[in-house]
Amino acid sequence: MITGEYKNSLDDKGRLLIPSKLRTDLEGERLVLTRGVETCLWLFPLEQWKSLAEQLTQSTSLFQKRARILKRRIIAPAQEVEIDKAGRITIPPTLREYADLNKETIILGLENYMEIWNESSYQEDLESNEEEFMAAAEELGKILSL
Repeated sequence: MITGEYKNSLDDKGRLLIPSKLRTDLEGERLVLTRGVETCLWLFPLEQWKSLAEQLTQSTSLFQKRARILKRRIIAPAQEVEIDKAGRITIPPTLREYADLNKETIILGLENYMEIWNESSYQEDLESNEEEFMAAAEELGKILSL
């Protein structure tokens, strides 16, 4: 299971060190990197990515404008990346630009995929979504009887 919150730095060549715990969880996996819905990147193990792309394709029509937009924003920019011998992935310039990745980053393990954020953008997102988080937590508490 891919979990955790890790601060890390992007080097001048656009390489990002994947924390050792996550590398262990991903050992032998091929990975796909793409745009996230917010201004972050999503990093999926290949099988998870295939499942997501297939579900998106099968549940939508070419004639639905929103479906085309989603595919352009999520499927089109997707690129397979690999963890090098030093434990890094190289983030292509177009994806770095989309997520405003410069130096300081946050990597989030979200069970079956990861998000890669610009550190300050992530903090802003946390703060701006506090109310939404509290409402979602309350709703979940009712469902789970907690």
